[in-house]
Amino acid sequence: MVSNGSPDDEQGGDDVVEISTDGACLGNPGPGGWGAVLRYKGHEREISGADPDTTNNKMELTAAIEGLAALTRPSSVVLYTDSSYVRNGITKWVAGWQSNGWKTKDKKPVKNADLWRRLVEEEKRHQVTWRWVKGHNGDHYNEIADQLATSAARTVKS
Repeated sequence: MVSNGSPDDEQGGDDVVEISTDGACLGNPGPGGWGAVLRYKGHEREISGADPDTTNNKMELTAAIEGLAALTRPSSVVLYTDSSYVRNGITKWVAGWQSNGWKTKDKKPVKNADLWRRLVEEEKRHQVTWRWVKGHNGDHYNEIADQLATSAARTVKS
């Protein structure tokens, strides 16, 4: 489905998959986790994972990657993240990084380029609208994603 700009497309109509993602890190770097809540036609699926030594930004990126990767077919997606790094990276910065050979404007290597490449590949399969939400501000699905991420991080905390 291609977005036609209708209110249903903006808010997540019946044919739209909504994904809320979050990353967490206990120390930065330190043990980390990611979580995502996928919603489609009244069904919800929660996924999460952990890394024993990571950063918050890596976990935020991984949450978005894994949320999109969990979809079994190309879909129209509204992806909610509380990470300005992820939203700005994918909507504003990544095209420049790609054209600069994965270097910043200052000619430095892009941090987390491996994850950015994976996110670009996952995004290609779908029609994604990126939405930023304020974290820890009562957004129901962001709070669930945060709990998933934090719980996953605690499973690998030493």
